[in-house]
Amino acid sequence: MKEIVTTITQRSQVTIPAEVRRVLGVKPRDKVAFTIEDGGVRLAPAPFSLESAYGSVKPVEKPENFEEISRAAKEAKAEKTVRALHNA
Repeated sequence: MKEIVTTITQRSQVTIPAEVRRVLGVKPRDKVAFTIEDGGVRLAPAPFSLESAYGSVKPVEKPENFEEISRAAKEAKAEKTVRALHNA
């Protein structure tokens, strides 16, 4: 068994040493899971989840501007209402 020591920062953060990252097969922005059992802690790559996949695929089209769509719908409704009032 090999032991690798690292330091906890004032913000309670640790850097996962390169050798450990290689063994786990993780890279920056990947998720890891800590499992606490029998007085010890195990570190492993986090299992795949919908949350972990979020943002990993770029959309085919640019996201729609919902404020613009809402504004256009309100204008169309207002024009329809004005026409109905003029015809009444």
